[in-house]
Amino acid sequence: MTETSGKLGRSDGEQLAWRRVTGRGPTLVWLGGFRSDMTGTKAQALSDWALASGHACLRFDYLGHGESSGDFQAKGTISRWREDALAVIDDLTEGPLVLVGSSMGGWIACLAAMARPERIAAMALIAPAPDFTEKLMAPEIPLDGRADLAAHGVWLRPSEYGDPYPITRALLEDGARWSILGSEPVPIEVPVRILQGGEDPDVPWRHALELALAIKGQDVTFTLIKDGDHRLSRPQDIARLLAVVSELAG
Repeated sequence: MTETSGKLGRSDGEQLAWRRVTGRGPTLVWLGGFRSDMTGTKAQALSDWALASGHACLRFDYLGHGESSGDFQAKGTISRWREDALAVIDDLTEGPLVLVGSSMGGWIACLAAMARPERIAAMALIAPAPDFTEKLMAPEIPLDGRADLAAHGVWLRPSEYGDPYPITRALLEDGARWSILGSEPVPIEVPVRILQGGEDPDVPWRHALELALAIKGQDVTFTLIKDGDHRLSRPQDIARLLAVVSELAG
């Protein structure tokens, strides 16, 4: 078995980069986080596990991320990245899927599962961040950031992981359209496994737990890794993730 790669053309001329392992189903689909890409530690570990175990696996980069084309600042919204995920699912996979979503990818995974319920067999979510634009990001924007958004439509948010992130007014306004944490249950009824760090500075564990409690299905487990950070990329964290994936894919 080998991993192949390519680009998926979109109707507006953008290209989504992907890497795929052909094997038995259900197919694992990696959904990365905000400003992350498919070459990260967890995504690579998932692909390596698929190669070793004979499972099918697909990872890709959203518009404006990693090896994909597109202007992150000009076009990057939850709507667009949801559409990217659905395009990849529709065009590059067959049969049942196990969605593996990290951080923002956990939100995108939920939106994809709600849009394609007949395709989704199970979900594994790492520090899922549903509604993060509205519930986590917006409340923490400082006064000077709000001034930048009002005047220029963009704020450069400092990041612990590298260069500042451009946060646009369009991203924040669009994100509110896709809110799933409200008075109604999240209409997902497949098995869901959530891994969450207790020392996560970006997604508080209570936020991820709120998602676990909101999911309509009953086969949901929430694992709190007390000393875990947001990335959950330590060897012991990767081992937990692969154990969950093995359970769900089996």
